[in-house]
Amino acid sequence: MNANSPAQEIYWHTTVDMPAVSPAPLPEKAEVAVIGGGFTGLSAARTLASRGVKVAVLEANAPGWGASSRNGGMVLTGLKVSMGKVMARYGRELARRLFQCTLDSIDTVEQIVRDEGIDCGFRRCGHLHLANKPNHYPELLHSAEFMEKEFGHTLKVVAPGEQRAEIGSDVFYGGLVDEVSGGLNPAQFVAGLARAAEKAGAGLFGRAPVTRLERAGGAWEISTPRGQVRAEKVLAATSGYTGRATPGLQRKIVPIGSYIIATERLDERLAHEISPTGRMMYDHKNYLNYFRLWDNRLVFGGRAAFFPENAQTIQRSAEILRQDMLKVYPQLKEARVEYVWGGTLDFAFDMMTHVGEQDGLYYSLGYAGHGVSMATYLGQSIALAMLEGSIKNHPFAAFPFPSAPLHLYDGRPWFLPFAGLWHKVLDWVQ
Repeated sequence: MNANSPAQEIYWHTTVDMPAVSPAPLPEKAEVAVIGGGFTGLSAARTLASRGVKVAVLEANAPGWGASSRNGGMVLTGLKVSMGKVMARYGRELARRLFQCTLDSIDTVEQIVRDEGIDCGFRRCGHLHLANKPNHYPELLHSAEFMEKEFGHTLKVVAPGEQRAEIGSDVFYGGLVDEVSGGLNPAQFVAGLARAAEKAGAGLFGRAPVTRLERAGGAWEISTPRGQVRAEKVLAATSGYTGRATPGLQRKIVPIGSYIIATERLDERLAHEISPTGRMMYDHKNYLNYFRLWDNRLVFGGRAAFFPENAQTIQRSAEILRQDMLKVYPQLKEARVEYVWGGTLDFAFDMMTHVGEQDGLYYSLGYAGHGVSMATYLGQSIALAMLEGSIKNHPFAAFPFPSAPLHLYDGRPWFLPFAGLWHKVLDWVQ
């Protein structure tokens, strides 16, 4: 790495004191043990503890360490799979329930931010979905008509000749604006969520990766390097870091790397030029890019490499993402990229989010890049379902959670290079 290379550092972490690892010993017993200290686990812990449940959150690193503080901070409506495809798969009634959950998820984030006084810059700025090719624009028009008809959800069409009012770039062919979506600083939000969970009475225990999970005498025996915990119920909230402690779930989740760069602070004129409305923005590709302003920096991300983050993939991704950024914004040629980092997302084989329960082991997984709002919301809703004693009526538990075709996956994603190539081919032909 040369002297002009960006720092391999998570920009968001420079804006807040991330939660420290508590030296307190693990409790011998808990009513609920939560595996994973990200949005899902902390939201669930806050909800349970506020209702008097003894909760222990077991995090492999420090609370908020993973993708919860490494993402783009986009609080979006919808799912990774288009609502048209969701309706075709599962029918109109369930599709409408699932979409309502995505709207409720943004309300949930907004409510928590307000109730807990979390200073994370949350704002309903809307998102802009951009067409990369001329034939994408009619698809977006159809999507707007479909969402209005089937869900009563209004999207604003941005014609190609009008897009300069939304984005300082001429490389796209129009887009759609959803005013309901928002944005925030994810590290500030997850740090605030951790404080809120602790204030409610939850115990947060970092550097406690779960190495063994075993059913014994009607309860769970949970082993970590810091000791053992016995719990009546367990919530797996591990997302892209789902591991060998829950092998059945690990075989259903594919960890995929997502990478982000952040520029130096831009002057006010240039910042306003590239994003006049300050929206969350993403394009229409399978191998997509997403970007937004924060503190007059352009935060620009994408699937520059499919493999989970390491020093090599992060460095290579910085180069790829800067090239992609300049295709969108050639006026940033002289802007210095100051930060680059990566995170690991969780994708199910059907690209859907899934919640469920088996013999006292609950889970919420597969956010596919929509985790800021959905993980926060589902952590809360699955906690309430645990209190009620059943998750069968939860809309995200109403469809199968598939394994890999032909069962050719054991949790090690050997096929990611082929998947990345396939998505690039799709972007070329579609």
